[in-house]
Amino acid sequence: MRNLIFSLLFLALATTIASAPQYDLVLEGGRVMDPETGMDAVRNVGIRDGKIARISSEALGGRRVVHASGLVVAPGFIDLHQHGQEMESQRVKALDGVTTALELEIGAPDVAQFLKAKEGRSLIHYGTAASHVAARSLVFGTPIPADEILPKTGPATDQPATPQQITQIEDRLRAELDAGGLAVGMGIQYTPGATRLEVIDMFRLAAERRVPVYTHVRSSSRVDPGSSIESVSEVIGASAVTGATLHIVHINSSCLGDALECLAMVEGARARGLDVTTEAYPYIAGMTYINSALFNPGWQEKEGGISYGDLVLPNTGEHLTKERFEELHNSSTPHTVLVFANSQEMIDKVIPHPLIMIASDGFQGHPRNAGTYSRVLAQYVREKGTITLMDALRKMSLMPAEVLERSTPTARQKGRLQEGADADIVVFDAATISDRSTFAKPMEPSVGVHYLLVGGTVVVDEGKIVPDVFPGRALLGPGKRSALHD
Repeated sequence: MRNLIFSLLFLALATTIASAPQYDLVLEGGRVMDPETGMDAVRNVGIRDGKIARISSEALGGRRVVHASGLVVAPGFIDLHQHGQEMESQRVKALDGVTTALELEIGAPDVAQFLKAKEGRSLIHYGTAASHVAARSLVFGTPIPADEILPKTGPATDQPATPQQITQIEDRLRAELDAGGLAVGMGIQYTPGATRLEVIDMFRLAAERRVPVYTHVRSSSRVDPGSSIESVSEVIGASAVTGATLHIVHINSSCLGDALECLAMVEGARARGLDVTTEAYPYIAGMTYINSALFNPGWQEKEGGISYGDLVLPNTGEHLTKERFEELHNSSTPHTVLVFANSQEMIDKVIPHPLIMIASDGFQGHPRNAGTYSRVLAQYVREKGTITLMDALRKMSLMPAEVLERSTPTARQKGRLQEGADADIVVFDAATISDRSTFAKPMEPSVGVHYLLVGGTVVVDEGKIVPDVFPGRALLGPGKRSALHD
């Protein structure tokens, strides 16, 4: 009798253990897609302690089970080029499927201050480059305010640096990398006074510290000297002679009508062993500060031959005249302006290119801030059919993760939907996902993302932002880890 009672108790205990939730969250019955392994199958995904613990065709028990039937379960999108870091931008990024948004083109003026301000207050993961533009401005005696990224045109942008000043710029960048900078961020078109040698010196520093250079190239012109072809040659050459990894930002707007030629140059560099990558966003207009050195005399030719009327104020839709341009360009107050310099035909050729990863260049005032990723899925996957769904996911998750992991080992756990990877996951309806942001309503959120997990925490639940959760964590460069180790 005693043995029977013991057996029954043991069976009851075993049944209780077996039926207890094994995972914090289960995504059940979704179309699980992983661009690295090529998995594309209906599976159940178990999340535990912020990680993907199990992917299985068998039923999984969880404290919460999300029914994902008919939905795509994919790695969260990684945006390498996101200027808008405030909460309003983070919310629209999350609804666009983004789990990591990094300020890598230019970088923040003060890395430590940037990281401290966001710690425990970020919806999605974040990080920044060490800013060459900001270091240069500081050395020239005109530091950039913490809430801005670009200086107004002046000596700090237009004058060559002396050898002593270049040494001081390098010292500042080393300190910023030690503070956690992920890369050296350069906006060469915004610092036209930087000589070719100064550019090479910055690449040498990046190679020394084993971090990439993310750069906006010197010009978008189609006419030599100063063409986009020459500008891309400059940075590929700097990569070749220093060994630094190079990422060219928004090749669509940096090369305009010559974008396919510029892509061929990147392809040729890669074929010969150089670590060169690039990105694009799916819009015909760019946006920047009208007070910046990009609009120094000769800007029309450097921007592909555009006119004043191709400049539009994002808040009013006003097309500029020469007089209005001069007023705003000379103002001491920063003003953003939309720059309509590209064609839809060229964008449609660039986005499907196999070397292109997707990055938004997001900032309030432009629809790319809220709609980039959903726009690619809606237009190029569903409507035009020029990209497969798996290729789109690769461009948005795996490819940027692979760029990051060159110097940031934690990125090896991102951009994948695999056991052991970080639970940064987007769950969306491939049949309905769409951008809603326009130039008239640039902050209109995308639709079609049902759930978004950041480090295993649900931040989008049934299409709505979850209030008062801040699971975003910093991605740090190797300098920060070395400094902590020392």
